[in-house]
Amino acid sequence: MASEPLMQLPVIDFSRLKTNNSYDPSSWESIKFDVFKALQDYGCFEAKSVVSIELQESVNDALKQLFDLPVETKLQNTSETAFHGYVRSPKVPLYESMGIGNPFIPENVDNFSDLMWPHGNPKFRESIKTYSKKLRELDETVKKMVFESLDLEKYFDEQMKSTNYLLKLMKYRAPDPNESDIGLHTHTDTNIMTILHQDEIGGLEIQTKNDEWIRVKVSPNSFVIVAGDTFNVWLNGRLHVPFHRVVMNGNRARYSLGFFSVQKSSSLVKAFHKMVDEEHPLLYKPFNYGEFLKFFYKEGGIQSKFALKTYCGV
Repeated sequence: MASEPLMQLPVIDFSRLKTNNSYDPSSWESIKFDVFKALQDYGCFEAKSVVSIELQESVNDALKQLFDLPVETKLQNTSETAFHGYVRSPKVPLYESMGIGNPFIPENVDNFSDLMWPHGNPKFRESIKTYSKKLRELDETVKKMVFESLDLEKYFDEQMKSTNYLLKLMKYRAPDPNESDIGLHTHTDTNIMTILHQDEIGGLEIQTKNDEWIRVKVSPNSFVIVAGDTFNVWLNGRLHVPFHRVVMNGNRARYSLGFFSVQKSSSLVKAFHKMVDEEHPLLYKPFNYGEFLKFFYKEGGIQSKFALKTYCGV
């Protein structure tokens, strides 16, 4: 596959947000404007200065330790929800992943770590706990800014209560000669919002509104924030949800993390009443998120580029 041009996403520096551990009002308004515009125009942006270089390097080291474990150990990472435990599939041969649900709850990280390292790995535990807390704070901050931008503050607390989180730890091996370089096929995220980190190998590609594929390169301790389908259903199409994929090049493995905010499976997903008017007619009928996931994973929805539109589009 021909190499794609490097893309400079909108870059938003979150270190400007706090002064003496409190939010600076003028910085909040400035960053809020940039966040909302980026999610409208690109459906994603680069978030800078969220974690320290030292913490990111510690987490990167932890990822390599994790995926060096025997397969029988990794298989102990199970989940009742599809693709939330250990994943390895011939359909995506370069990819494998593990998941920790609600990783900001210390017990959840401890339980995962005990499965992987029965004799203990305190550095992994503490790095992932600190990291997850930072990413949850970022997730809430970005969402709050979007809600404020559309005068939807009254819905914020209710929606946060109906949200679960998943930390996906991912590895992509380098392709063999004559093997496809597609690490992960073209897709949008069905969840609310995703916070992605990739190592220096890169590989993330995002499709712009004019259908151009552009390779993303960000700073070593930056994240790519990506709007998901559920978020856009709430807002009745006010955001752009970008198609993206992973394309490998070179001969080294790629390590990445995704922090996914996900609607609870029992929740009803629907557009906020205020978001539907004559200029913005309803795009999606209300649906149960758990039922949609059953369709998505078991009835062929995962093969469709427009699974949500097929399932509940008006």
